[in-house]
Amino acid sequence: MSANSRLAELGITLPTPVAPAASYVAYLRSDDYLFIAGQVPIAGGEVKYIGRLGESLSLEEGVAAARLCGINILSQVSAALGGDLDRVVSCIRLGGFVNATPAFTEHPKVINGASDLMLEVFGPVGKHARAAVGVASLPRGVGVEVDAIFRVR
Repeated sequence: MSANSRLAELGITLPTPVAPAASYVAYLRSDDYLFIAGQVPIAGGEVKYIGRLGESLSLEEGVAAARLCGINILSQVSAALGGDLDRVVSCIRLGGFVNATPAFTEHPKVINGASDLMLEVFGPVGKHARAAVGVASLPRGVGVEVDAIFRVR
C-alpha cells in the first residue's frame, strides 16, 4: 500500500506546509537526502500544545504534540517531493526536542508520537534512528519540536 493510501486509511489529510518562522528553509534536498527543519505542533494556522511536559502538559498531550509535528514533517516531505511520498526510500533519523521540567524523564515516550506515525505511514521504510532530548524552552512556547532526515529518490 502506498504512503498516501496509508494516510487516507489513517484519516490524515496533510495540511499546507508551515512556512519558516525565521531565516531558514523548511526543507533542503542534497542528493538523495531530504532534511526537514524542526516542525512544531501547528494545526490550522494555530500553535497547539503550548507549555512544558511535567508542568502544564501531560504525557498524552506531549505524544499528541509529537504526532502533530510528524504530520507537519510529512507535509514538508510531500511538498519537497511533488506530493509523492512513495519517493521516500527510508526515514533516516528523527530529532525530538521536549520542553520539559528537570524532573520529567519520559522524553522517549513523547517522541514516540512522531516515530509511530512514520511507521504507520511508511511501514518498514519508516524505521529510523532517533534522539529524544529535554530542553528548557522551545519556539513559541510549544511542548515539542521534531526535525527529520529522509533518503529519497
